Amino acid sequence: MSAEQLTAWFNSRPRPGSRPAVPVAELARLFIEEGNREGVAGDRAFIQAVLETGWFRFSDRVPPTFHNYAGIGAVDGGSTAEQFPDARTGVRAQIQHLRAYATPGMRSANFASPIAAARTRLVLSYIAGKATMWSQMGKGNWATDPDYATKLDALYRSAVAHAGVTIK
Repeated sequence: MSAEQLTAWFNSRPRPGSRPAVPVAELARLFIEEGNREGVAGDRAFIQAVLETGWFRFSDRVPPTFHNYAGIGAVDGGSTAEQFPDARTGVRAQIQHLRAYATPGMRSANFASPIAAARTRLVLSYIAGKATMWSQMGKGNWATDPDYATKLDALYRSAVAHAGVTIK
């Protein structure tokens, strides 16, 4: 989907308390751009950010000013969430993290830009390639929620239906 379609879908949904640090249209555009740079589905990564942030409501633990759209570092064990200086860097960090999870044998030098999140280096050392498909997310891959992949898929299907896009 395009950034415009993602924005239209987001704006069509009730989202009380939504408080992104930058406009949603800008975030959607950044997800598409950064996804294209790394070969990651930027539209799906945007949907993941919606899920991770609770429709960009964020939390006290990961506030909007962290520009951390995937809760990178905010693991169940209580680690400190990573902070990024701006929206593009936060989106880039999520996209790179996803690529690291999805690509067996991935190395730092394979990214289009220098690694944005320290935690991505950890992923490269022991998790790279563990979730090669979105359906493998959850149950300890990215998130502990056993229904994580199902939730991502339901949100994605909602967005593509709103956009009138057919998925395979």
